[in-house]
Amino acid sequence: MNPETSPAEIQSAPPPLAPGGKGHHFSGRQIAIVASIILAILLVATAFVCATWGFFWEGAAVRKWQIVPFSLSALFVPATIIGMRQSDPVVRFLYRISSVWLGVLSFCVVAAGACWPLLGIVRLAGLGISPRAIAAPLFAIAAAVSIYGILNASRIRISRIDVELPNLPERWRERRAALVTDLHLGNLNGAGFAGHVASRLQRLGADVVFIVGDLFDGTQSDVGRLAAPLKRLRAPFGVYFVTGNHEEFTDRQRYTQIVEQLGIRVLNNEKVTIEDVQVIGVHDGETGEPDFFRRILERAELDPERPSILLAHKPANLPIAEKAGISLQLSGHTHRGQFWPWTLIALRVYGQFAYGLNRFGKLMVYTSSGVGTWGPPLRVGTKPEIVLLRFV
Repeated sequence: MNPETSPAEIQSAPPPLAPGGKGHHFSGRQIAIVASIILAILLVATAFVCATWGFFWEGAAVRKWQIVPFSLSALFVPATIIGMRQSDPVVRFLYRISSVWLGVLSFCVVAAGACWPLLGIVRLAGLGISPRAIAAPLFAIAAAVSIYGILNASRIRISRIDVELPNLPERWRERRAALVTDLHLGNLNGAGFAGHVASRLQRLGADVVFIVGDLFDGTQSDVGRLAAPLKRLRAPFGVYFVTGNHEEFTDRQRYTQIVEQLGIRVLNNEKVTIEDVQVIGVHDGETGEPDFFRRILERAELDPERPSILLAHKPANLPIAEKAGISLQLSGHTHRGQFWPWTLIALRVYGQFAYGLNRFGKLMVYTSSGVGTWGPPLRVGTKPEIVLLRFV
């Protein structure tokens, strides 16, 4: 809690509802299997793009340059794995260029896929259009969309949402809460990005700030240095944090200790009451285990006559939160897919709860698209956001 927050205004429910875990460690075999699958997919996609480009461009010189996209595609997986074990300028550079290429590759696959049916139409219609004239504009569009996606991902927006909570105390009317998720501080987003986010949050002047997971990327980096700008975050009723899945890759306490040193209150599966509004924070590892999640909420002993806000990284296991009587759940994680076609996958996995304010029975859920990115630093059809909730 922040130094200026009065203990009389915020009451904790000691002790924590469940002991904080150390995260879910992945075995070497699990990492190897996932890495092999991802690498195979990337290489197949690259082969398709290069084969299409070579056929349509009809030039042997073009084929000599195909080593570049193959190298960038093959680089992403090892750069990611190495980045989880060490951090230095070379690793960060390799991870960044391969991440950018990953986004470009996605749009190039779409361009390549469009080349073949267009070629069929041109030949069936007997039009005198060369294959090169078909491929060039499609790949140019892919490049332009990629550039737009990079620029769009760097411009943070403020989403202002009115939320009507049942039994809202009169003194909470018109109060505002800032929600920020998925900064992914690590080899891509650094201390400068954290400082920019902190500045935007401070200018909003929210009464309380909620950081709902994936503050860090899970890579091996100087997390204290990366997050240091967040130390200047201040709010009348405090700044609160729960972990996301990326803090669960290794020992979550490595991250929670740093967050606490910044003066941010870590909610270790516990409840605090802020002037008659109940705030429950549950770490991502526990929300993913239905029985454990249910027991945490039961032990919170929520007062049904008071509104309650659940901080949980993923919009998952919603029936459990709804049955427990939670009024509002605040989540992130989905990034809303960042860009097509991953936006469709996010929608497929999370349905209407992939983004925005939605209702599940008596439970309201706001899922943020997040302020940072993971993997490709691109956003097309989505936006990086800080959410300002106004209670009415």
